[in-house]
Amino acid sequence: MKRIEKKLMAQIAVLCFALSLVGSIGVAHAAAPTPAQSTMAPAATDKLDINTATKDQLKALHGIGDAYSQKIIDGRPYRAKNELVQKKIVPQATYDKIKDLIIAHQAKAGAMAPAPK
Repeated sequence: MKRIEKKLMAQIAVLCFALSLVGSIGVAHAAAPTPAQSTMAPAATDKLDINTATKDQLKALHGIGDAYSQKIIDGRPYRAKNELVQKKIVPQATYDKIKDLIIAHQAKAGAMAPAPK
C-alpha cells in the first residue's frame, strides 16, 4: 500500500507542476502587450486623420492640448500632415512626436463640390 501511495503522490505532484506551468503561460499571455499597447508605430489604418478628427481625439495625441487641437481644426483642410509645421500650426518638436500617429486624408472630389441649384 505504501508503494501505491508514493506513486499516487508523485503523480499528483507532477500534475500540480504541470497545471502551474499552464497557469503561468496563461498569465504571461494575458500580460503580454497587444499591438495597440506596443510602442511600435501604428499601421496606416490606425492613424488619426487630422482633417476629420474631433478636438478630443486630437488632444489625446502627445503634446497636443486645447490650443493646438483648436488650431489644427481651424487650419483645415490639410493636403499633407507636414502642413501642420508649414502653416505654423504646431512646432517641429511637437510634430516629430505625432507624425507617425497622424495622416491627412483627402476628401473625395465630389464630396466638397457644392450642391447643384
